[in-house]
Amino acid sequence: MNTIIRKSVLGIAGLAFAGGVAAGPMTDTAHTGAPSVDATAVAVAVQADKPDTGKLIPHGVQGAQSHVDLSDEQVANVKAIVAATKKAGMDERAAVVSIATALQESKLENLGHLGDRNDHDSQGLFQQRPSSGWGTVEQITDPEYSTTAFLKGLKQVDGWQDMPLTKAAQTVQVSAYPDHYAQWEQQAADLVAEHWNS
Repeated sequence: MNTIIRKSVLGIAGLAFAGGVAAGPMTDTAHTGAPSVDATAVAVAVQADKPDTGKLIPHGVQGAQSHVDLSDEQVANVKAIVAATKKAGMDERAAVVSIATALQESKLENLGHLGDRNDHDSQGLFQQRPSSGWGTVEQITDPEYSTTAFLKGLKQVDGWQDMPLTKAAQTVQVSAYPDHYAQWEQQAADLVAEHWNS
């Protein structure tokens, strides 16, 4: 069981316990003046805030999964990707594809020019190239712009919603390593579940 799910379950259990303690002995509003707390309703409301896992990973994960611990800067980039996805009018699955792609391309770090370590002139979260028409250096190193550019490409992929993540990402990115995107699907889905409604 991964950490995010475990924390969610523990959080819901804690709310249910706290609600049960408050609702148990204090159910008589005539004596306390306060209405009782319905712990089940609280738990359902907390769970309703999370996107459906079936929507986030409709095909199941493919192959072994990788995971990186994220810094505050990387989490900020996750939030920027989620915000740009919503602004583009796209759903949670598009955010999963975007975050998994950025995890593979840059580990969610907004990379500038890396000298000899650069893949040509690739930069930013999605390692987009100014020479390939993705935008200027300033644009592709802006998380909102680069995500919007990636999503624009994704929208042009006919049937991307029904494709495995790695095929959808590869069709936009045209990577030399097309199968590598799949390893980030679970972490991307967990991040979308955590940040979509926050």
